[in-house]
Amino acid sequence: MDNLSKSLKQYFGYDNFRLGQREIIEAVLAGRDTIAIMPTGGGKSICFQLPALIQTGITIVVSPLIALMQDQVAALQENGIAATFLNSSIAQNEVATRSQSILEGRTKLVYVAPERLFSERFLQFLDVVRDRVGIAGFAIDEAHCVSEWGHDFRPEYRQLAQLRDRYPHVPAIALTATATDRVRQDISNQLQLRQPFVHLASFDRPNLYYEVLEKKSERDTYAKLLQQVRLQSGAGIVYCLSRKRVDEIAQRLQEDGIDAIPYHAGMNASDREANQIRWIRDDARIMVATIAFGMGINKPDVRFVIHYDLPRTIEGYYQESGRAGRDGEPSRCTLFFGYRDIETVKYLIAQKVDPQSGEPLEAEQRIAHQQLRQTLDYAEGLECRRTILLRYFGETHTGNCDRCDNCRSPRPLKDWTIEAQKFLSCVARTQEKFGMTHIIDVLRGSRKEKILQHDHEKLSTYGIGKDRSADDWKQLARSLIHQGLLDQTTDGFAILKLNPLSWEVMRKQRSVMLALEPKAESTTSSDPSSSERSDRSEREFTRDAELLYDRLLALRKRLAREQNVPPYIIFHDSTIRTMAKDRPTTLEAFSKLSGVGTRKLEQYGEIFVAAILEYEQASIPSPRNKFSTTQLETLALFDRGLDIEVIARDRNLKPSTIWAHLSEAVNLGHAIDPDRLISPPRQATIRDAIAKLGMTSLKPVFEHLEGAYSYDELRFMAAIARMKSGEQS
Repeated sequence: MDNLSKSLKQYFGYDNFRLGQREIIEAVLAGRDTIAIMPTGGGKSICFQLPALIQTGITIVVSPLIALMQDQVAALQENGIAATFLNSSIAQNEVATRSQSILEGRTKLVYVAPERLFSERFLQFLDVVRDRVGIAGFAIDEAHCVSEWGHDFRPEYRQLAQLRDRYPHVPAIALTATATDRVRQDISNQLQLRQPFVHLASFDRPNLYYEVLEKKSERDTYAKLLQQVRLQSGAGIVYCLSRKRVDEIAQRLQEDGIDAIPYHAGMNASDREANQIRWIRDDARIMVATIAFGMGINKPDVRFVIHYDLPRTIEGYYQESGRAGRDGEPSRCTLFFGYRDIETVKYLIAQKVDPQSGEPLEAEQRIAHQQLRQTLDYAEGLECRRTILLRYFGETHTGNCDRCDNCRSPRPLKDWTIEAQKFLSCVARTQEKFGMTHIIDVLRGSRKEKILQHDHEKLSTYGIGKDRSADDWKQLARSLIHQGLLDQTTDGFAILKLNPLSWEVMRKQRSVMLALEPKAESTTSSDPSSSERSDRSEREFTRDAELLYDRLLALRKRLAREQNVPPYIIFHDSTIRTMAKDRPTTLEAFSKLSGVGTRKLEQYGEIFVAAILEYEQASIPSPRNKFSTTQLETLALFDRGLDIEVIARDRNLKPSTIWAHLSEAVNLGHAIDPDRLISPPRQATIRDAIAKLGMTSLKPVFEHLEGAYSYDELRFMAAIARMKSGEQS
């Protein structure tokens, strides 16, 4: 093992570098300016953190958010790394203490916001740091903020150009998860980077499943949202366009028994911070938020992100949905799409006006309309969702990813060339002066006053489209626009205009394909990150390991509370899962786990090994006791009359774990009255489905029942069926 690999294991607990990390680190260590474009969860932070530990001097990390600084510093300190942050959240005497530690060379990484960095007092302090201990480099995190073409431009980031003027010989590394070619060039220019080493990783996130669900009515959409939240495990984010919607959805989820909390700019700062901390520390499962939430949030175990409303830009959607699955585990990204959302976004675009004159900012509005069209291309697209997303960032993808709804449930295409010719001909005959609704009215033979006023009832295209519904024509019109076969003005009037491709269609030189038949509604059961992964888990991750996993999660949460840090800073879920599967019972075996470095071995090794040993010993079968200690604890509480939710809360376990205990107890011959858990009518429905489809796999039963019954209920009733079958035989 070379020195870099040894340092990686020592400080961060990883045995191998991820793709691109070593090359970036070597460039930084060689003193080169660097641009690192890596997807969320791709391991950007290590690219500047590891060199900082090896180099002489201090690395200054420019970060836009207090929460991000605190999160990263807490994680570094947990790994025994001397890091700190300086921002407005700490008292002046603490600032003095931390500053002294920096000047004495006892700190390796210093996180600071651009506003503080460019205060005259801090720059003077930085000059002293340079002279006494040296500045190894500057790391510009979330570097897309420096570009006005980025999705989250921050004017204060423009000041970063001063760093090159003031410290010309100090190298810099710029890091971001999303940046188009234009943004990358702007980053380089704004930071005055000199022939930077550029690493551009793939933007593909293979562990994410993408889907778009139709918004029919508010009632229907919320029902779908509630179903997803109930069926998905782990933490989630629900994004909404407005503060009002955030409050409404959070309240409705709470009323339906979901631990959901709101976050938006209309709340006071202390409430926002409190809710953010609750969610990060697993004290609340669902965060309902505007896009004001999320940037810099380092929570790796977000299992799903739902956009309840249409996002404004593709880049923003990629960034927001990318907060799911940072740990590489299967996660789900759902976008609810309805055409009313388009009008909402257009209204927001129209609010882009000069604050002084009140005049529209036409350039900004034009860009925003272009971005909206790109978002619609994604929402309405028929090809692989991954292909559409990656194309935006200049990357090609072969499609057929099997990890999006379009690849899993493709809609059959129909040739609508003749209908397209009718529509485009009507646009031409009305002299390209009208919008979509008027053209459809002409085609369908409407007698509206506007049609009669312009004598459009006399056109040859009048009434030739009566055989199609208005919705069919709208879908065709939108498809023509998004395929580039028809233009629409963006000056607020949305007038339809023909282009050269329009004439190719009318001249029969180009065909038009349209998917009109609605595809089967995507549900959680169609996603490998849920049911199929659940089936795999039953094969690869035993029920016993699942119980140990839950126990270790509870131990991690207790330790995190004691230390006032998020649970994932102790260990990531993937490391806990490996512990439960491999069950290391010595410190040497524990040290070999991915995610266990020198400091964490010293700090937590004995605690977790002891917990594993205790579980192993308690689970040894004996003639006097067929049940493990944890199962007996559950059965004792259940026999006292407590329900599953109360037992789960009291034992700090998931309800699904309590269900598993009870199902396993039935499998082992313990009699449990099913009426206490499932109503008789629901029992009857499940029994009929099991009798019809068998118990070899529960997935067909789940799908047959259209996801209306949970896997917990199905497993329990299958255990009851097996017990009765054994009695009869």
